[in-house]
Parts: sequence; structure tokens; C-alpha cells
Amino acid sequence: MNSPFKRIGLFIRKDDPVMENAVEQITEFLLAQSLSVFVNEPLAFLPELEVISISDFPKQCDLTMAIGGDGTILSASRALSGTGLPIVGINIGRLGFLADVTLAKLEPQLSEILSGNYREDTRFLMHASILGEDNQEVGKAMNDVVVHAHQSLHMIEFETYINGRFLNSQRADGLVVATPTGSTAYAMSAGGPILDVDLEALVLASVCPHALSNRPLVVAASSTIDIVISDSNTTSAMVTCDGRPGHILQPGDTIRIQRQPSTITLLHLEDHDHYSILRAKLEWGRKLT
Repeated sequence: MNSPFKRIGLFIRKDDPVMENAVEQITEFLLAQSLSVFVNEPLAFLPELEVISISDFPKQCDLTMAIGGDGTILSASRALSGTGLPIVGINIGRLGFLADVTLAKLEPQLSEILSGNYREDTRFLMHASILGEDNQEVGKAMNDVVVHAHQSLHMIEFETYINGRFLNSQRADGLVVATPTGSTAYAMSAGGPILDVDLEALVLASVCPHALSNRPLVVAASSTIDIVISDSNTTSAMVTCDGRPGHILQPGDTIRIQRQPSTITLLHLEDHDHYSILRAKLEWGRKLT
């Protein structure tokens, strides 16, 4: 195969029977194409594969294949954003909004991409920090940054500012700030809109707000969003990025959310159709004939 990609990095998050079968199948196919294969975790069932850190992927690989569900792709994207190394998602999970390569059609689909027949899909990320004398970085998020109650069923009280201008004060279980990528995740569960993935926008969706008049808000992706935990707040709060273990917040803390300057490139099949994926995953009705 005359491929523009000669060195493939396999990114996995966990080792289980399903993952083992998938990695074996993918590795066998890639090696049969005379491609070099690396992996980010040691594999007892494939000890011959060279193990390298994800931080070394950009130097030693031409392409990353993230094997798993959307969570695996999110992890790879956070690690590789800004490096220019593209990612192909191979879905062995349940939802798979980000990955359209499947094990059932692995060989023909990977053959197309490895031959250079693919579509590039550029996604942006956010980053969050806690402001103070020494700004504390919370992390990157490709899906969402969430401020929420911590180990409590009580609401939290907070104020939201957009580009330094006061938006509102509210009591709620939390607030989700999501990218278009993340608009089909927690934000959608909180009643937020689904954003087209090509939009330069962010959605703010409150989780179980006290005021029924509270509604989701869409703002420009270039916006600076500040969430201030009220001094009168008596409930422990936390901020998380893409659902990972977060940071405990104190009354008076300000969480700043901004667009991450770097982006990530996903590679899709040429016939990739985001709306088709939405119809399938969300079980929308088919076109009437």
C-alpha cells in the first residue's frame, strides 16, 4: 500500500478482552501493510510492539489511531492538540459520535484512509483555570467544562460573566460550558442545543436550575467566560474538564474558561456524514418517502 502514513501510533486507555481483540485485529492489518506500529501502553498479548509515550507520538508517528469510544478520542485529542498529528477514531464503544471506523468494516475503511482518501475535520478545545494570586490550571477540554456541586445534593450559587460583563446570578446543580463537539454530551442532557460541529461557538447550559426562566445560551467561541462561586455559597463545588477528576472550589473562586489556541485534526472517511451519525445515535426518524 502506498500510504502517506508510514508510522502508526495506537492510543488505548485500558486493557480488556474487547480491547485485546480489537488491537490484535488492527495491528495484524497494519503490519501486513508493512507499516511501523507503536503503542502507548505495554500489551502482554503483543509484546513485540514498541511502547512510546503519547508525548512522543508527534516525533515518531505520522498518524494516531485512537481505539475505544469517544472518551479515548477525547484523551488523545487533549494530549495531541497543537502538535499537528491527525487522529483516526476506531469505535469499539457504544456511542461513537467522533469515530466512524468500525471493526466490522475495519480493513476497507482503514485502507481508504491510509491511501489518502479521507476528510479532515478540525475541532477546537477549551481550557479552564482558577483565578487567584497564582492562577491554577484546571486543564483542557474538547467536550465541556462543568462547574457542579461536589458530593452533595444541594444547589450551588454562582455568577456568570461573558467578556467581563455580568450575565446572571443563579442557583443550580451546576453549569456546563460545551464546545460544538461536546454539545451532544452532558450539555444536551442538560437541555442545551446541538451545535453544528463547524460553528465557532460555545453553549452554556445550566443543570437543574432553580429558576424556570433559565435557558441555554450560545456565545462566540472567542468569548471569555468567568464563573464566580458566590461568597454565600455553603455547598462544596468542583470544576471538571471532560468528566475527569476535578478541582475543589472555594467560595469566591473564579473559574475562567477560554478557547484553547491549538486545535486537533480528526480524519474521517470521505462519505462521513455528521447528520447521519446524529440520526443513528439519537434514533431520529428517517426521511419520509
